[in-house]
This record gives sequence, structure tokens and C-alpha cells, in this order.
Amino acid sequence: MRQVTAIYPGSFDPVTNGHLDLIERASKLFDRLIVALLSNPEKDPLFTIGERVEMLREAVAHLPNVEVDTFDGLLVDYARRRGARVLLRGIRAVSDYEYELQMALMNRQLAPEIETVFMLPAEAYSYLSSRLVKEVARLGGSLKALVPPAVEERIRAKVLG
Repeated sequence: MRQVTAIYPGSFDPVTNGHLDLIERASKLFDRLIVALLSNPEKDPLFTIGERVEMLREAVAHLPNVEVDTFDGLLVDYARRRGARVLLRGIRAVSDYEYELQMALMNRQLAPEIETVFMLPAEAYSYLSSRLVKEVARLGGSLKALVPPAVEERIRAKVLG
């Protein structure tokens, strides 16, 4: 039987408990899961790509079939290079679905052999986004239920300087 490799792409700036929920659950569904950070120099991230990779590796260290990597360019080209047959995407709301559907259909056009799988977050994380985490941090709110403790420390250090 062929092993199935899935890629969960994103910016993960920062990684949230919602991301980790999907990663944990997906690690049980796929033989290998690659969490792939898009290297996009046009964005103005809070954390460098290296910092994000480090935080993700710490957060998934207990999952032996999960690896963290970076990529640039087309996701489907990266997926082919890594031998992945599945792209994993999280859907929180209808607005996510509309965007993700468009992306999935374009990816199917470019690489029909690669399937996109949508996963819903646990209810506790259905509202959670990296953007909201950064906003709450900037306004001094609690991040306890939003990110792992080590990530919260790094956010506080960045935001409060």
C-alpha cells in the first residue's frame, strides 16, 4: 500500500492552537504530514521565517510523522517535489470556504493528481486566526487559550519589545 503524504501550507505567523489542532488531527489521518511555511517576502510578518519554523518544530516535536519545511513558488510544484498527493486546508467560516474553493480549483487545474482536503477546526478554535492573535497581543489581551505558552512568550517579546 502506498503511503500518503499531505502538505499543510500557510504563513503560521504565529502558529496558533487552531493550527495545532488541525496538525494533530491530520497526523492521525496521513502517513506523513509536512507543515510548509510559504516564504513570501512581500508580506510584513511579525516573525521571520526562521523563527516561525523554530516555533512550529517545537510545537510538533511530539508528532513523529510531522515535519516542518519552507517553500516558495507554486504550492503544487512544491507538493510534486515532496511526493505529496494531498493539500490540507483549514476552513473556519464561509468566507474561508469561498477563497479556499477558488485556490483548490486552481490547484486542481495545475495538478489534477493532487487532491485538496478541507478540515474544520475544533469548535473552540473556529474563530481563531494569526491576525486576531497579533491584534489581541498588541492590545494587551490574554493569549493563553490562543497559542502555546512558548509562542505567547515570543509574541510578547516582539510586541512589547
